[in-house]
Amino acid sequence: MPPFTPAVRAENTFAAQSTSTKPFSSKFAPASHDGQPRRLAVMTSGGDSAGMNAAVRSVVKMAIFRGCEAFVIREGWEGLVRGNQTPENTPSATPSVSRSASTFFDSPNIQAKPSHLEANPEQSDFVPTYGEGELLREGVGEAQELGLRGRYIIRVGWDDVRGWMDQGGTLIGTARSKTFRTPEGREQAAYNLIINGIDALAVCGGDGSLTGADKLRAEWPDLVASLKAKSKITEEQATKFAHLNIVGLVGSIDNDMATTDITIGASTALQRICEAVDSISSTAASHSRAFVVEVMGRHCGWLALMAGIATGADYVFIPERPPQGEQWHSEMSAVLQKHRDLGKRKSIVIVAEGAIDRELNDISPEMIKQVLSNDLGLDTRVTTLGHTQRGGKPDANDRILATLQGIEAVDAVLEATPETPSYVIGISENKITRIPLMFAVEQTQKVAKLIESKDFDGALALRDPEFAEGLRAFKYISQITEDEMLPQNKRLRMGVINVGAPAGGMNAATRTAVRYCLAKGHEAVVIYNGFPGLLEDNVSVLNWLRVDNWATRGGSELGVNRHLPDIDIGAVAAKLQEHKIEGLLIVGGFEAFSSVKILNDNRDRYPAFRIPIVGLPATISNNVPMNEFSLGSDTSLNALVDACDAVKQSASASRNRVFVVETQGGKCGYIAVMGALAAGAVLVYTPEVGIGLQQLGKDVAFLKKRFLLDVKGKSEGRLVIRNEKSSDVFTTEVITKILKEEGNSLFDARSASLGHTLQGGVPSPLDRVRATRLALKCCEFLESQALKQRSGSSASSKTGSGSSSDKSYSDDTAVMITIQGSTICFTSATEMSRNADMKNRRGKTAWWHELKALVELLGGRTALAEL
Repeated sequence: MPPFTPAVRAENTFAAQSTSTKPFSSKFAPASHDGQPRRLAVMTSGGDSAGMNAAVRSVVKMAIFRGCEAFVIREGWEGLVRGNQTPENTPSATPSVSRSASTFFDSPNIQAKPSHLEANPEQSDFVPTYGEGELLREGVGEAQELGLRGRYIIRVGWDDVRGWMDQGGTLIGTARSKTFRTPEGREQAAYNLIINGIDALAVCGGDGSLTGADKLRAEWPDLVASLKAKSKITEEQATKFAHLNIVGLVGSIDNDMATTDITIGASTALQRICEAVDSISSTAASHSRAFVVEVMGRHCGWLALMAGIATGADYVFIPERPPQGEQWHSEMSAVLQKHRDLGKRKSIVIVAEGAIDRELNDISPEMIKQVLSNDLGLDTRVTTLGHTQRGGKPDANDRILATLQGIEAVDAVLEATPETPSYVIGISENKITRIPLMFAVEQTQKVAKLIESKDFDGALALRDPEFAEGLRAFKYISQITEDEMLPQNKRLRMGVINVGAPAGGMNAATRTAVRYCLAKGHEAVVIYNGFPGLLEDNVSVLNWLRVDNWATRGGSELGVNRHLPDIDIGAVAAKLQEHKIEGLLIVGGFEAFSSVKILNDNRDRYPAFRIPIVGLPATISNNVPMNEFSLGSDTSLNALVDACDAVKQSASASRNRVFVVETQGGKCGYIAVMGALAAGAVLVYTPEVGIGLQQLGKDVAFLKKRFLLDVKGKSEGRLVIRNEKSSDVFTTEVITKILKEEGNSLFDARSASLGHTLQGGVPSPLDRVRATRLALKCCEFLESQALKQRSGSSASSKTGSGSSSDKSYSDDTAVMITIQGSTICFTSATEMSRNADMKNRRGKTAWWHELKALVELLGGRTALAEL
């Protein structure tokens, strides 16, 4: 699972501050088919996953924005086969955007309008709903009196998918269709698409669903010919619908699709697993029990492995990497016994449902339980999480991923030609990508075949790069072994310090650093309370068991503050030398970067600073230069989304209320923008763009028009998210008062400041896994550089060219570990300084800036001219 970087490709971005409209002139021209608006349908199929509703919402809104008529297909492929068995009674017009529109709601090509708009001629441009969205959201579509029974291909408007973002599963239903697998079923599906005028189809599902999609497209010419021969369609229809364009979105909690780093639903499923295991851990420790937890993953062990890392499990079983020895029970028992010998009271084993040994024999939870009970004498329980892993609302990561992939899916399907292949939308190197659908499916199915042929290395190679790194990291943090212990003359004393503000994942990083050092024979010297603690000799060498529970703890167990080394630079140097620190890991946000820079700048004066130094970004603000993600930002986004869901619920219950939600983040708008995208806000204010009086006036006008367009008595509460430093003049309170005054009887306004709640409680699984991965790389960097330095000093001493205390150094040994795309880089403090806005404590550029425009586009605010 990569550190999630939802960045669209350069040619498909929504540039918030673009000075040229040329890239958008063709991109956002209304899509048509022989002069008529194109009809695009979206469906979900196969197993459900959190985030599917966000994907459907994104596809529908972007299709409408592009001038298409949008449809949803209920019950997956089965619904497409059944079609509309009763007449559909909906208006013939679709809400869409014209190129000359000043806002989304000014589109002039809408003719039909709901009854509540008849009395408002100036508002007749927009048809917000066709009345079906509420039935789908409430799950009452099958009620006979409400009119969806027998209708599976449903036309939807902009507001029909509102309120879908935070819903789990799929509101349009999913089913595994035996009928569609037959030629007759696929012919009927083709007929239903043609008579409904649909020539573009977006399918969200797993490899089975996507295989069906490609099969339908491959057979399409023959199906059309057969329907024409049977006189079911006319010559004109056969010509007009000679081609079907299909695009796939991967919805799978297993994260088992090759060619993409993470699938829609996977991170939420991981969240559910970790919540369960975290809860189990307390009762396991209370009774000194062992628990065997079974998670999903028939041919993919991603969930099991990442949950093992995030929860601090003792052992994991996954299909891609069976136990090395022939006797898996002996190998597992040896690991758990060592943990018990150290005094550990609980034992957690996580097993994927497809776990096997090297002879392809199944390893079941009951078998593991028998080994733990009989061989180790442990009181053992088995917990099968089952479908609880699929349930619940999607986390922030899945909402953002599904939204960005849905937008790309619309672009891909509308740009498709008869010559282009069907694409599946994935994420690779943290960029939204298009991969030929059948290639992706073939690679996915190849994994299962490689496992069946016992080529486990080959199967592992088809997983994303972090999967293999995760296996290596899990070994260091879970096993007690002397296999990689270094000789005495190569063992080091490494310092670990936390600075800045608390952030989720700090403790997981410290835990990893301590256990890596122990595995290699080093001493991990932890420094409490930042640099002031170092000056007070508040240091300690921790053992393996002391940090065992730290992975799941929020905040910082070492303690943090914003003091930098220049609090007393000479004394800091003396203390590092006194405690014989040979490498220093600094975990923190902009303060960590500043600390590395200060220590590097003072190396000429203080030899104690000539040791390898690496900073690990950990801040909810995500404001470290040249870095896409920081530890704690995912935890903070989830805290923000949870709060916004609650606030939006209150606003919706009041029918006509706007909440202005204030976020932290300093002079960096990352949390505000990404949180707005995940929470479905209609407006977002950031320090990078600021707030002007003219802009605020336009925003007020937009909100007025938006509430006027709502069905009477069914207005949705709306969110405006504001970063705390967006403006010194237009504060949260001022904006709220302006909205309240201007809203008059149309809408009310309230404010909510989330403050330090955004630092979160328990760190998210993604932050825990990311912390483990990055801390491991930091320790390896410190080790290699320190040993290289020690070797150079020894050589100088032997040749008489210098004393043993001399240390050679360069800027490349005072670095920050940064995430740039999917690449993890060690970037020197000097280079980072050139790309830093020191006054505003952020980078000079950021990949997420363009997403502000996307937030407001999906909220209906953004005008094409402003793009």
